[in-house]
Amino acid sequence: MSYENEKTRNDDRGSGDLTYLIEMHQKEIWDWKQKEADWIKTQNLLDGSKRIIDELSGKLVQQVRTIQELQYDNNTYKKEIEKLLAEKTK
Repeated sequence: MSYENEKTRNDDRGSGDLTYLIEMHQKEIWDWKQKEADWIKTQNLLDGSKRIIDELSGKLVQQVRTIQELQYDNNTYKKEIEKLLAEKTK
């Protein structure tokens, strides 16, 4: 096939040409696969972020609990010190 014939064939290529349709569908499939890969990446990031938030929330709850226990102990010791000082000054 000469260059002119090949050029004319490529110029006449339209949506009815089976090769053209296959190439377009392959491109469309590739685009959708890229979108799917992005969605999966985003989902993985979201899942990882959720796990981190859950872990940090658990640690925060534990720290709040520890602070409350320490405050309780501190108040108890304060009362005991005040009681001992009151007995000593009598």
